[in-house]
Amino acid sequence: MFGKGKKKSPTPAPDADIPAAGWDAITEHVDRFYPGIAPFHMAPARGVALGDALDGISAYRGADFWHLVTYGLTEVFAKESDDPNVSGWGYEFTMRIAPTEGDPPQWPFGLLLSLARLTQAEGRVFGQGHRLQTGHPLAGLPTRLTAVAFTLDPLLGAIDTPNGRMEFLLVVGITQDELNRMKASSTAEVLEQITGLITDPARAPA
Repeated sequence: MFGKGKKKSPTPAPDADIPAAGWDAITEHVDRFYPGIAPFHMAPARGVALGDALDGISAYRGADFWHLVTYGLTEVFAKESDDPNVSGWGYEFTMRIAPTEGDPPQWPFGLLLSLARLTQAEGRVFGQGHRLQTGHPLAGLPTRLTAVAFTLDPLLGAIDTPNGRMEFLLVVGITQDELNRMKASSTAEVLEQITGLITDPARAPA
């Protein structure tokens, strides 16, 4: 699924002369919040140009969580879409994972790639306040987190890139009970009760 993880800034293409204005805009923005921190980067065996859903995912180690950011749902290389105001699908996914020793866990990388495939292959567009029931525990883990909710990443927000505007859409794992309460009230109201908007399978063990 992914190539070997590397603890360095991601290199989007082997040819340094290939423009990557969208990629650079994302990295420069995220780096402002994690100065001096080299992300752990993983790339699918094939990139978007060869039919995969993403070109890569970077994980930044913060004080309270791993902060994952995808590359490839927006136009990270050349501008190809007809809308000059929006880059690609208009968003990249982010996720906050409970801190771990050493490298980040593998399962959130697979989860984000699966969500990206829903957009790239099926045209399912996600946005703030949306929810998705997976029908099974996240990544097959022993947890009652069986759905995800989407909200604007409160740290990264939205930016304008040379290829158009984009949002950083935070993915948060939720339980069936939380999903039901969101349906009865709102996604935002229930998310306010999840500490740090961190997806931690251990907070709802099976």
